[in-house]
Amino acid sequence: MCNLYRMTKTQDEIAKLFDATDVGPPANFGEEVYPGYPGLVVAANAAGAYQVGTMSWGFPLVMKGKDGQPLKPKPVNNARTDKLDGFFWRSSFERRRCLIPLTAWAEAQGPKGAKTRTWLSLPDAETFACAGVWRKSEEFGTCYSMVMTNSAGSAAESVHNRMPVILAQGDYRRWILGSPDEAKALCQPWDNAITIDATDEAWTRGSAGTNGLL
Repeated sequence: MCNLYRMTKTQDEIAKLFDATDVGPPANFGEEVYPGYPGLVVAANAAGAYQVGTMSWGFPLVMKGKDGQPLKPKPVNNARTDKLDGFFWRSSFERRRCLIPLTAWAEAQGPKGAKTRTWLSLPDAETFACAGVWRKSEEFGTCYSMVMTNSAGSAAESVHNRMPVILAQGDYRRWILGSPDEAKALCQPWDNAITIDATDEAWTRGSAGTNGLL
């Protein structure tokens, strides 16, 4: 489950890489993106042209306390492919799909209390895209979530049993503008090479983010 990813390109560089004709106003965002933080997203405007802008990572999940009082919303940053037809995701999946550019994503490995970051990336692409959905919300403004699939049969399987839906460049428009059935057919484990870099970087509580898989 991805609760941390890295994106090292600028907004203008992403616009060029994805042939985006519509670029939002400049915004601050970090190279490491955590749930609830702003990240760059590529979506489509009304004319079907790519647009690049920042959104908050995670859909708001509003829960209530034991006395019925509303609690601070939590960002749900990962959407399971088998839940995309459910109430929480269905409208966004059917109408508002997007691309999430990244250079690597991280998973926590090791014993409890001493977990470290393992970074996964594509050896032949400094920047690639995974599948996402987006929506507008009162709590977080415009926000997005990453779509996750199982990792069975992929090189990522040895690290975690789930992974982002990585999209080949030729499938970008199909994901954003295709029918829900066409998009769902793309929700498969990545069957090409993946670089795995196990580091001694601490996976701290702050970097773990929320338990954001729904």
